[in-house]
Amino acid sequence: MQFLKGTSMYKLLALAAVGALAACSSLSLRSPTATATLAPTKGNEVAGTVGFVQRGGKVIVDARVSGLSPGLHGFHIHEKGDCRAADASSAGNHFNPKSAPHGGPQADRRHAGDFGNLRADAHGVAVYHAEIADITLGTGDDSIIGRAVIVHASADDLSSQPAGNAGARLACGLISKSADKWF
Repeated sequence: MQFLKGTSMYKLLALAAVGALAACSSLSLRSPTATATLAPTKGNEVAGTVGFVQRGGKVIVDARVSGLSPGLHGFHIHEKGDCRAADASSAGNHFNPKSAPHGGPQADRRHAGDFGNLRADAHGVAVYHAEIADITLGTGDDSIIGRAVIVHASADDLSSQPAGNAGARLACGLISKSADKWF
């Protein structure tokens, strides 16, 4: 401690602050984000927004969807970011980079795009919040950027193969990268 002799407390605090900042410089303070705007398929009125925020190994998903009949509606990421077909069939199958069986969001093995169900209230509005593993907002095979979000007419039974028997596609939205959030 001989080197500290004659050093003021302010200098020691300044040195500690510089050390703390240097230690934090390697940490990312940004979280990747993405959004999808849901538009109705032909003959439907379902619309909404879905937001995605990457937090570590999970993606936080927040959705608000209106124009639904009360009850459960399958909610999935599909493999292609193409909503051009009148029935959204152009979005392809569920996003499934690991070739897993269909299942619910809590299943050990499931399609990466299996988000379960939205629950619409008596006014036809559904609000959804979940933390989903096995997807990212990056550039790898597990990225959902450039894929589509689909809302289905019926409940996903969370077990039927290959897609949960969730019925027609009511709305489709392209998942697009947004400006990163700073935290």
